[in-house]
Amino acid sequence: MKIIIGQPKLEQQLLQLQAELKQHPEADVLFFPEGYLNQNVEEASRLAAAYGTMIVSGHRRLDERPKDHSIIINKAGETVLEKAKYTAAEVVKEQDWTISTLLCDELVLQGFRNENIGRVDMIMHSIGVGMFSEEQYTEWIEEARQMAIQHQCIVMGTSHADGSYRDSEISIPIAYCIASDGQVVLASRNDTRTRLIVLEKRNTADLCLGVPGNDVNIRVVPLA
Repeated sequence: MKIIIGQPKLEQQLLQLQAELKQHPEADVLFFPEGYLNQNVEEASRLAAAYGTMIVSGHRRLDERPKDHSIIINKAGETVLEKAKYTAAEVVKEQDWTISTLLCDELVLQGFRNENIGRVDMIMHSIGVGMFSEEQYTEWIEEARQMAIQHQCIVMGTSHADGSYRDSEISIPIAYCIASDGQVVLASRNDTRTRLIVLEKRNTADLCLGVPGNDVNIRVVPLA
């Protein structure tokens, strides 16, 4: 699976999303931050179908509380997962991967509880704006690392390139990817380049023979 991790700037339209889809036709998934889609889910669905790329991000329902929802739109433009912030974890199976989502501070406020959904391959953590301190950045990376180890799955996250938390003077854009054994494959701060994450499941025969290592090979390709 090929996943594009984007760190777009906040915007009302989907211009940056469309540009990434156009630039990376090889991608299976486009992964964007919390709230990026705003109320443009219909347009995002059209773009997912037009480019044949799954979209994982977040959008807002302004007449609801909480207003923020995580969303997964498949390659056909169908919404296959939508979850309000601070509610129980949900899961979807797409392209032979079992995927769940987290939104921003769900990481530290409630963690990931998978009692009712079983094993997952990947948790995709859409973050709103950048970290408000170096301490928060370190804390969130470590929380994600412990989550990966506990649930034996890949955990990855991304924030917007701009914006700040409650008018904080500090905003540290973040993107990360952590393997199921807790190895930090990517930990980016103040570097908003688009990344390509390539996931390759290891040979079943190797796993049966007990060859050590993760059951997924992960490659990170920085993109200009």
